[in-house]
Amino acid sequence: MKKKLRSALWFGRIILGCVLFALGFDLFLAPNALNAGGLSGLSLILVHVLKVGSVGGFTMLMNLPLFALAGIKIGKKFFAGSLVGMIVSSTAMDLLTGLPVPETEPLLAALYGGVICGLGLGVVFATGASTGGSDIIVRLLKRKMQHVPIGTINICFDLAVAALTGLAFQDMGSSLYSGVAIFVTGRVVDAVVYRFDYSKVALIISKEHEAIAHGIAEELQRGATYLHGQGTYSQQDREVILTAVRRQQLADLKRLVVERDPDAFIIVQEAHQVLGDGFSRYSKDAL
Repeated sequence: MKKKLRSALWFGRIILGCVLFALGFDLFLAPNALNAGGLSGLSLILVHVLKVGSVGGFTMLMNLPLFALAGIKIGKKFFAGSLVGMIVSSTAMDLLTGLPVPETEPLLAALYGGVICGLGLGVVFATGASTGGSDIIVRLLKRKMQHVPIGTINICFDLAVAALTGLAFQDMGSSLYSGVAIFVTGRVVDAVVYRFDYSKVALIISKEHEAIAHGIAEELQRGATYLHGQGTYSQQDREVILTAVRRQQLADLKRLVVERDPDAFIIVQEAHQVLGDGFSRYSKDAL
């Protein structure tokens, strides 16, 4: 029963993300001759040039060969989730075209469309699936370029589609505003996909290092490492505490340190994708 519930919730998140993407596309991007790249952007261009068909129909048609590749390279779960994502997003883009379109300036349309489309894609990507099309290609590229955020790969891939948009509509403004939408979409995708994966790394210099390290282990349930250092002025040996904590634990960490040594020197910085005990585990398919 729990397995079925998890599967239902998983598919539900994919469907929600696809509908959000379709809303952003139909309400803000397509009415202003803008797109967020990918096959949906190419489909918009084809509909405009050929004067036949629909964006959802062309998107679904172009996805067929890509899904054959995805099934081989990624696996059954990604294939199943992405197939649902492709069908739902393509269908929703056609069904939601009847919604009343808000009158906006192209820049606002690019911004709002990019935010909503990025939110939808981020929700889908966070499940480990995609909406098909260029998302599959991007996912495959991500496996080869683990150090590059997935939204950044999306931006680079979609800029060519933005250029084609200006050529098709004979309006360079469409290309420029589509570039804005693509950039915003990519940034929002990264924010959604990696939203729970940011931690804090702290370097703590204190004469009470033993008490602080003990407090970190006992109160925060986190490990700590001593880095052997030396003061440049005093020439005295110092133990520097290195520890990683969740963002919500940062206030407790500061309190803990100051209670034991009000004169402690603390350096805090962002840490992305901390891997290990108490944090995330490595996966070759991780985003």
